[in-house]
Amino acid sequence: MTKRSVLDIIYPPRCVFCREFLREGEREVCPECVRELPWTYGRCRVPVTNCDACVAPLEYRDAASEALLRFKFAGRTTYARCFARLMAECLRGHTDMDFDLVTWVPLAPVRYAKRGYSQSKLLASALARELGLPKARLLAKKLDTQKQSGMSGAAARRANVSGAFSPVGSGAQGKKILLVDDVVTTGATLSECALVLRLAGAAKVTAAALCTAHKSNRRTGRE
Repeated sequence: MTKRSVLDIIYPPRCVFCREFLREGEREVCPECVRELPWTYGRCRVPVTNCDACVAPLEYRDAASEALLRFKFAGRTTYARCFARLMAECLRGHTDMDFDLVTWVPLAPVRYAKRGYSQSKLLASALARELGLPKARLLAKKLDTQKQSGMSGAAARRANVSGAFSPVGSGAQGKKILLVDDVVTTGATLSECALVLRLAGAAKVTAAALCTAHKSNRRTGRE
């Protein structure tokens, strides 16, 4: 019996999204959630300035937002593998997959110290493994800005992150970069990070997130 089998007996695997126990042969997401999750379907592309493309497989609501909040604030770091797999499927279906490396939207040092981990870095690491790409730290957050989730309006969000990020080293020069974050709303944070990467010499910046709360991706009915 493998170590994984023993762990499955002691701690039966649950669906990442609804937390129901998985049946034998099911992987990370139960069939009910596969059917009912708020998939973006044909609306997975998010308009983000300074990015050649930006995609997200899920809308930020219902079981998707609840799972992301557990991952982000409740220490469910193992969710990264499942989330990265969903992001990779979305990227394969809706981008040209022409990337040299993966990087992530960084946390400010004070926030990293409080949380103990960077959710975007975990996603980037898992996504890099899924896609067989190297990852590199190309950005630092030099300002501890207000939380974007607490701000209303695109203009306020843009102003909040303006000048907040700086390049790390020269690794962006001439590279086609996949930039990773957990959720995209107005796109202000990803846009600012992409701008810094471009100014640092990046040839191309494509962004990916697990969820989008952008108004252009909200569905009025099931497709």
